Amino acid sequence: MNAFSNTPIVAIATPPGRGAVGIVRVSGKAIGPLIRALCGRDLKPREATYLPFVDAAGEAIDHGLALYFPAPHSFTGEDVLELQAHGGPVVMQLLLARCLEAAQASLPGLRVAQPGEFTQRAFLNDKMDLAQAEAVADLIDASTEAAARGATRSLSGEFSKEVHSLRDALIHLRMLVEATLDFPEEEIDFLQKADAAGQLSRLQATLARVMQRTSQGALLREGIKVVIAGQPNAGKSSLLNALAGAELAIVTPIAGTTRDKVQQTIQIDGVPLHIIDTAGLRHSEDEVEKIGIERAWTEIENADAVLFLHDLTRWINTNHPEVAIKYRADEAVITSAIAKLAAKNVPVIDVWNKADAIDADIAAQHQSRASASQTNPQITISAKQGAGLDALRKTLLQVAGWQPAAEGVYIARERHVQALRQVSAHLEMADAQLKAKSQALDLLAEELRLAQNDLSAITGEFTSDDLLGVIFSKFCIGK
Repeated sequence: MNAFSNTPIVAIATPPGRGAVGIVRVSGKAIGPLIRALCGRDLKPREATYLPFVDAAGEAIDHGLALYFPAPHSFTGEDVLELQAHGGPVVMQLLLARCLEAAQASLPGLRVAQPGEFTQRAFLNDKMDLAQAEAVADLIDASTEAAARGATRSLSGEFSKEVHSLRDALIHLRMLVEATLDFPEEEIDFLQKADAAGQLSRLQATLARVMQRTSQGALLREGIKVVIAGQPNAGKSSLLNALAGAELAIVTPIAGTTRDKVQQTIQIDGVPLHIIDTAGLRHSEDEVEKIGIERAWTEIENADAVLFLHDLTRWINTNHPEVAIKYRADEAVITSAIAKLAAKNVPVIDVWNKADAIDADIAAQHQSRASASQTNPQITISAKQGAGLDALRKTLLQVAGWQPAAEGVYIARERHVQALRQVSAHLEMADAQLKAKSQALDLLAEELRLAQNDLSAITGEFTSDDLLGVIFSKFCIGK
């Protein structure tokens, strides 16, 4: 995508398919002649006008509303025309083709917009910063009400204000350091007198608060990938169905029913959780089941959290101790393999299922012993009856790092989180230089400069064209 293209663009701005209303949007400079060709007249700025949209012969393609937004008071900062017609795909394509046809004489160079190009032009024309532009796509893609509200806050500039406040404080601190470098012969210690150490400490404290809210916003946007793992017939599919509130996975007493992953996105307190049911983990000679088991381990390796499901009826089997011994031995092998995930900081929750099928006192005693001997969270449930699911949902949010009482969370992306982490690392290095006995002020100044660049990358004030291309290419066409 050419980030600095000035050619006029046009696109269908509504999703493909049939609907009551469809929109064709045009953006460019001096689009008055195109408006007259399509609408047969000039339009009053920012006033909806009902009229026919005409073809080259003057025949009506459709009747609808036309709106004209002259530059710079428009979404893109350029002249913008929106044609609102009936939302059939044929009508939309006819209007799009008519715009391109009429432009040959009235608006040379008009072309179909690339994904995200309207929003990109709004960013390039200073109608919004990069964080706000990303929030446009996040609002469209929001999968929960909380995510939509968070995206609206980011779009309104709440996140950007936080970043700008940090940047302004950082610039002031840089000014003090640069002044000290420029006038080393002065007797007055600029840094000490201006409380540079205190300013840096307060800046780090503010950054920590912004990072906490940003991580919450990223969680709202991305959600977490939760994999249900365990031996066959432990109740994995039943747990998926119980969490989703729908019969998504087949449940039978036959071991190995699930051969491939089954995925469903649910929400808990507005946080999206992508729950994946996997094939039962065991040794198998069945080629199809073996493939499913391999895929299960792949999902486990890439999970954000793992629900390790145990069958209490087989773990505690007083009638057939040999069954319990065999089951526990197989569990130990799986536990050892899953434990390797700890090195990747992937939380594992031990979930003890089928509590409805054993004595309640025995289940409680087992829960107590398991909680005392294991470092992983321990939850006892009945996927069949729904008992313990609320505790499981609460634990999932805890391991994800979500704080349900968080107020005013704005949506954020992983790149924002990474940028703030880099800022934090640079400020830690700056703090070390400031506290060192032999201060290296040039190194201190450089760390502060790098921190400012990382902050500016969030809002697009210091961003490569390649990054812009990646960001806007993920938008839908017409936005």
